[in-house]
Amino acid sequence: MVMHPIAPIYDKHSTILILGSFPSVKSREEGFFYGHKQNRFWKVVSRVFEEEEPKTIEEKKALLLRNHIAVWDVIAGCDIEGSSDSTIKNVRPNDLSTILDNAQIKAIYVNGKTAEKYYKKYIEKSINRKAVCLPSTSPANAAWSIEKLLDTWRCIKEA
Repeated sequence: MVMHPIAPIYDKHSTILILGSFPSVKSREEGFFYGHKQNRFWKVVSRVFEEEEPKTIEEKKALLLRNHIAVWDVIAGCDIEGSSDSTIKNVRPNDLSTILDNAQIKAIYVNGKTAEKYYKKYIEKSINRKAVCLPSTSPANAAWSIEKLLDTWRCIKEA
């Protein structure tokens, strides 16, 4: 069982919650979300909010908090081979109450179909809140260009 090593990013002003499935090997090594250089999360979010793309962990945290975004993952622990979502088994979901009790979350988004699948299976009923599924920013989702991602992800700005 691989356990999630990264604490959630949020503060009391967070109104948007974006949930991934589980951190990649690269993210776990780096100790921060969306650490794989090919993942387009930071490029997309910074462009949606018309800011420069952050490079350091401190810049990434500041971008999120400045724009009232909380980030975490659906899964707290699982069996997984490398970074392959398709190999995820024996899921232990994260307890979102930490964020939901201490922030003013108005909208919940999941980054991709795997996050959506496990959110619906393990979390949605227990917190009685639906999540909007956005197309994955993962490099595995190569069918989505950066422009298509931006068009779809812009909805987070209105949340």
